[in-house]
Order: sequence, then structure tokens, then C-alpha cells
Amino acid sequence: VIMVDYIQLLSGSGKRSDNRVQEVTEITTSLKALAKELNCPVIALSQLSRQVESRDDKRPQLSDLRESGSIEQDADAVIFVYREEYYLQNKEPRPGTPEHEKWQLDMSLVHGRAEVIIAKQRHGPTGTVELQFEGQFTRFSDLVGESHLQPHHE
Repeated sequence: VIMVDYIQLLSGSGKRSDNRVQEVTEITTSLKALAKELNCPVIALSQLSRQVESRDDKRPQLSDLRESGSIEQDADAVIFVYREEYYLQNKEPRPGTPEHEKWQLDMSLVHGRAEVIIAKQRHGPTGTVELQFEGQFTRFSDLVGESHLQPHHE
């Protein structure tokens, strides 16, 4: 496996280009060719554009990939991670208000959860998977619902 962290840190062939979009296109095309030549998966991370921050729903979309449509075009799969808790924690209302009580309820519903959004998959389905997220370890795991817990006997 070849990991690239992240595409926007790479440079093109060195030809003078004033157009960063063209340069990123060259990079993604080269990564795709490298994967085929070496018969090896390439996992390339990418920054998102800032437009996601201006929307109410902050879930990333394909159009948020920064500096190029070629990332979406060349990728066999595009996967995003979204955590509502990340955005909610920065909007804490003043304690003791009805808004704060609602905020606490909302936080309890999203605490320790993440969505993995499969926005593109050339050879399979797209969709969203909810996972457990343990921030102190940056660990994702299966989300265990109440229906999956062993019955508690006293």
C-alpha cells in the first residue's frame, strides 16, 4: 500500500504551471498510473475546500474536494469521515438556558460517533456507515447498539 498524506503537498512534474488545478490533475493521474503499474493500492488523502464550513449541513460532498475534479474522477473510491460532535462542541450555549439543555441532549446523541461516507465506489455501493469513535485513541470501531448488547441479569 502507498499512502499519500496529502495530495495538496505534492508537486507536479516541475513544469512551470500557474494553474494549481492542472497540477493536481497531473498528480492524481500519475498516482492512478503508479497504482496500475505496481499493481498496488494507493490511498491518497486530500484537503477539503472551505465551502463546507459555510453550509448548515457540514457533511462533506464530492464537490468539496479541494483544487480539482480530477481527484473524484481518478479515484476508484472516495471516502469521507464526518463527526457531528466536532461541530456541536463549538456551539455550546450559555449554561442554565433552555438552549443549553437542548445542546446537551444533542451532544449526548452524537458523542463518540462518526459517519464514514462512501461518496464514490467504482465497483460497489455508496452510502454511510455509523461507527463508534474514541477520540483519545483516534480509534474507530463497530457501533454497538442497544439491540446488540448482552442482556443484563441481576
